[in-house]
Amino acid sequence: MKKMVIGLALLTFIASPALAAERTWLNDVQPIINAKCVSCHGPGQPEYNEWRLLSEEKQKTVAPRMDTYPHFMSFVLWPATGAVMRRLDNVKPGNMYEYLGENEAARAANLTIIKEWLGEGAWNQNRWKARGDVPGITKEQLESIKAKY
Repeated sequence: MKKMVIGLALLTFIASPALAAERTWLNDVQPIINAKCVSCHGPGQPEYNEWRLLSEEKQKTVAPRMDTYPHFMSFVLWPATGAVMRRLDNVKPGNMYEYLGENEAARAANLTIIKEWLGEGAWNQNRWKARGDVPGITKEQLESIKAKY
């Protein structure tokens, strides 16, 4: 009995760091969004579908809302599938990457957190439907997105 209790305690101790390291919207991503994105993508901004109804000229001066989990996920999953990945990418820097931090190290650290939160293999730039030579997002790619609240 004593060995079982020690074994369970050891297992809990070993598993705790793995569980603690799991990224979530509330603990890891929302603070980045609040610090770096809300000034343009906050609660006063139109939701994505409202933003799409604006003229192209107006869309260039108004940013869509991304400050809550559902609003942000509309740029990951649907209807703006992959937009977060296209805008924040650091390999071919998207137009929002520069706002992730005050310097390259801060931007890279914040991007790493977002990528870890989305999940292994979830960082892809595919849209919902194919566009040009880029195929639409696949079921497997969608299933790789973890993005815990």
